Amino acid sequence: MNAELLLMFTLGCDRAYLYAHPERELTGDEQGRYDAALAERGRGVPAQYITGHQEFWGMDLLVSPAVLIPRPETEHVIETVLKLADLEHAGVKGAGGHECPPHMVRIADVGTGSGCIALALAKELSGAEIHATEISAAALEIARANAVRLQLEKRIQFHHADLLQGWSAKDFDVVVSNPPYVGESEEDQVQLEVRKYEPRDAVFAGPGGTEVIARLIPQAGAVLRPGGWLIMEISGPIAEETKRLLGAWNDVGITPDLQGIPRVARARKP
Repeated sequence: MNAELLLMFTLGCDRAYLYAHPERELTGDEQGRYDAALAERGRGVPAQYITGHQEFWGMDLLVSPAVLIPRPETEHVIETVLKLADLEHAGVKGAGGHECPPHMVRIADVGTGSGCIALALAKELSGAEIHATEISAAALEIARANAVRLQLEKRIQFHHADLLQGWSAKDFDVVVSNPPYVGESEEDQVQLEVRKYEPRDAVFAGPGGTEVIARLIPQAGAVLRPGGWLIMEISGPIAEETKRLLGAWNDVGITPDLQGIPRVARARKP
C-alpha cells in the first residue's frame, strides 16, 4: 500500500488512474523521484511526511514533521463532540447535517497541530465559533494553511498559546483536545517511526502520560460555561488516572475505539 501511495504521489494521480493504466511506464525523472521516495520510506520516514498529505474526516490535509499525523482514532473525538455538545437542543442544521444549539456554539481546540479537529468541526458545524490553540509556531502555520486550502479560514481563529494559558473567557461550550498522552516509560512500546520522526512534544506528555492532561483540566474548567464539555483523546494506560483527575466533574465517561481501547474521555463542568 505504501508503494502504491508513493507511486500516486510521484505521478500526481489517484488510484483509479493507476488501475486504469497498468501499461503506464515511468519516465526517467519519475523513476528517480519514485526511487527517492521509496528510499525515504525504507529509512522509516512516514509516507505522510513524504507526500505531505493525510486524509482525515474526508478532508485532504497538509502535514509535515512539525505536526502529528492525524489518525482514524481521532475521528472518535469528532463524533463525541457532535453527539455531546448540546446538539440535541438544536433547531438549526449544520453543514454536515448536525444540529446546532440555539446560541452560537463556542469551541476551543487545544493543541490543534495540523488543525484536523478544528477543521472537521468547522466543516460539520457551520454556526460554531471555533478557536484553536497551538504552542508550536511551525505547527500553527500548517493548521492555518489547511484552513485556507479548505476555505475554512474565516471560521477558525488560531492562537499561539500553551494550552489555554492566559485565557479568561468563561463561556465556551466545548473544550476539545488530542493532547500528548504517552508516558516516557512506554517509549519502547511506541512504533519506531513515531518515536523517530513525529514531533516528540506532540506524543510524549512526561513520565506518566497524564502530565499535560493534568494541566489542561483546570484550564478547561476556567473557560467553560457551567455544563460545558471537556473532551479529550486518551489511551488505555491512562484511562483510570484520567478519570481520577476528572473526579470533581459531572458525567465522566470513557468511550472505546473500534478495537475496544479506551480512546475518548468526556466530562461536563459542574
